[in-house]
Amino acid sequence: MKIKSFFLLVFASLFILTSCKDDALVKPSALLRLDYPQPVYKTVDTDCPYTFSMNEIATLIKKKQCGMNITYPNMKATLYLTYQDIRNNNLDSLLQDAQKLAYDHTIKANSIPEQPFINPEKKVYGMFYMINGNAASQTQFYVTDSVNHFLNGALYFEAKPNFDSIYPAVVYLREDIRKLMETISWK
Repeated sequence: MKIKSFFLLVFASLFILTSCKDDALVKPSALLRLDYPQPVYKTVDTDCPYTFSMNEIATLIKKKQCGMNITYPNMKATLYLTYQDIRNNNLDSLLQDAQKLAYDHTIKANSIPEQPFINPEKKVYGMFYMINGNAASQTQFYVTDSVNHFLNGALYFEAKPNFDSIYPAVVYLREDIRKLMETISWK
């Protein structure tokens, strides 16, 4: 009798388990679409010794000693700008510091291509660093007139660095940074 009960229990269990099968639901393939507005630039003129153009979707926050933060709330990104006067022949140390800040990301970066920037008409010279990979900062730059002014900037996102995920925003913001470098004027 115990054997019949056992087989009956096994048969009932198998019947219940096989009859409650969900049909497979095929999900359509989809890709993430990140659309950013066509940039519209406005000139920023403050009481600091430089002016530049920035994207209208960004917000400018003035800091002490002519430093500024340009925030992009929809992208959760901030471009930190630091201004310093050149005095007592400190240009070499300012350049070394800016280069060191960019290359401190080599631990996580896949590559750091450099693009020199030269605008002799406005006396603006600098370097643009594209930091590719899961580094904390994705783009850094500096510009100077080599005599009086030195401005460097670093782009950071308010998220764990995942370059694949933030890549579209990085490309968009790199163009904004290039525009800032191209439009900077010293007072």
